[in-house]
Amino acid sequence: MTLIDSLRPEARAAPESGIVAVVNYGRLREGMIPLWAGEGDLPTPAFITDAASKALAGGETFYTWQRGIPDLRQALSRYYARHFSKTFPEEEFIVTGSGMHAIQLALDALAGAGDEVVYLSPAWPNFDAAAAIAGAIPVAVTLDSGNGWSCDVEKIAASITPRTKALFINTPSNPTGWTADHETLQAILDLARAKNLWIIADEIYSLFHYGHGRAPSFLDIASAEDRILYVNSFSKNWAMTGWRVGWIKTHPSLQQVFENLIQYSNSGVAQFMQRGAAAALDGGDAFVAEQVERARKARDLVCGILGATDRARFTVPQGAFYLFFTVDGITDSRTAAFDIVDKANVGLAPGTAFGPGGEAFLRLCFHRRLDQIEEAAHRLANWMKAI
Repeated sequence: MTLIDSLRPEARAAPESGIVAVVNYGRLREGMIPLWAGEGDLPTPAFITDAASKALAGGETFYTWQRGIPDLRQALSRYYARHFSKTFPEEEFIVTGSGMHAIQLALDALAGAGDEVVYLSPAWPNFDAAAAIAGAIPVAVTLDSGNGWSCDVEKIAASITPRTKALFINTPSNPTGWTADHETLQAILDLARAKNLWIIADEIYSLFHYGHGRAPSFLDIASAEDRILYVNSFSKNWAMTGWRVGWIKTHPSLQQVFENLIQYSNSGVAQFMQRGAAAALDGGDAFVAEQVERARKARDLVCGILGATDRARFTVPQGAFYLFFTVDGITDSRTAAFDIVDKANVGLAPGTAFGPGGEAFLRLCFHRRLDQIEEAAHRLANWMKAI
């Protein structure tokens, strides 16, 4: 038996990221415009880094509260009061080592070997892979794309079996930009209640919404006793992708369980980083609003240029900061993504990385400077003309 054969089959089967494969292929190219990753191009603002630096210089480098320092959990309570008009005590928040860590802990709590978890696809690939690594069975339910992206809750209901433990709902969606309305959220919640299922609500892009104010949330309709774990991250709103800090909002009766899961995974987030996260929450509303408006302008710009080619097909995203589009005549998005690197010097993520329903699509992250987005869009338009 070889070394690799002696590993757990779930670990051996963990897929290479289809996004990272393209990134590794093109990242060192001179003049590359990298729109493949889900992040903006601005560094973390100074009011956040200064708070972390002050704490670091002040010696906040020891073991700390595993559930998160009280100051940060209180800042999360204030954040929800401002943006969701609801007051939650600090006991409902657990600080995690990234949004991905929050999802892993949610899976640890809800699903084990042989259990099924249902998710909406095309989807950020990490949930599917994390569930499979845990031994659970991820079950994809494809969003409908015929007349704009939409969710057929009856398809979710049809996917549920006696082994189903949870529904993973990401809205606004990465990569599609689909954003559930309150009616759809209510239908999903009613289904979960009827079937005694948990919901893992990934609302990381709630503030990146191009309607009026933030996106609709399960928090708008749920009761305190509903089986919902809210997973979130500091990465997108406050330009903190490299910090790896996130949180879970859960029922206070579950806090000790999740503190224990923190203990046996990363044993807590560095305290000086939590100081920066608290500063982001308390002082970052204006920064977030500026980023959302900047992304809105970039979205409109790229949609206008690509739409004018009459080759690109897409639904203008309602939320998040991605354009998920197809190109007439292109069916293999992975091959197309590598070709675009070679011929247009633009980095996109292939839709094959996002699971069922995404195979023919390409994902473009437009959360960057307008001049870069304009140049990238023109390069892509020229590539389309040449194929």
